[in-house]
Amino acid sequence: MMKYLHNTLGILSAFALMITLLITSVEAVCYWTPGYYEKEYEKYQVLDDVHMEMEDLLDVTEEMMAYLRGEREDLHIPTIVDGEPREFFNEREIAHMEDVQGLFLAALTIRRICLALIVICVALLFALKADVKQILPKMLCVGTVIFFVILAILTGIIASDFSKYFVVFHHIFFDNDLWLLDPATDLLINIVPEPFFMDTAARIGATYGISVVIVFVVCLLLIRRQKKSAGEL
Repeated sequence: MMKYLHNTLGILSAFALMITLLITSVEAVCYWTPGYYEKEYEKYQVLDDVHMEMEDLLDVTEEMMAYLRGEREDLHIPTIVDGEPREFFNEREIAHMEDVQGLFLAALTIRRICLALIVICVALLFALKADVKQILPKMLCVGTVIFFVILAILTGIIASDFSKYFVVFHHIFFDNDLWLLDPATDLLINIVPEPFFMDTAARIGATYGISVVIVFVVCLLLIRRQKKSAGEL
């Protein structure tokens, strides 16, 4: 009975770690990748669509991302469009981005909860006098494989028809139609076209995959080291 409890706590830790790494991968791509937005804007000729200079557009992007992290109160961002001063976002875009900000902040909250769960599970393992050095690497490997397989299946389904599931995503997470923007009146849809989301999803997937592989390899090395030590004894 205690063995099952120990294993359960270990797998819970693994799942919480996988979720933490996933959210951190999103954050890394969105915030920690120098030049990413500039390359995407150049790739999809966004400047021609919004009639802005790159420096001005990058300034707007920086302020927008600060808003999504809760570091800016609103999205009333003055800039120069087509040579004329104006606010970049209109009221519809601002209303939609309030919903998007809610998702970003919720993800950060979930990450904090997952980190707390990891600490609690490990503390319980120590309190139950479990062999943490043996249980955690094994359960992290098992939990990582299970979580990654599930995520890979979901990724494959989404990749089969990205446009379809892009719409499904919005229907799931938004209870209004504010996300249906008009390229003729809404600049936001021009700076983040659907191909941009596809590139970003692929980049997040690659970042997440690398981090998961690193965790998995480290755990395998720890297991191998333990088996070697046990053999020597």
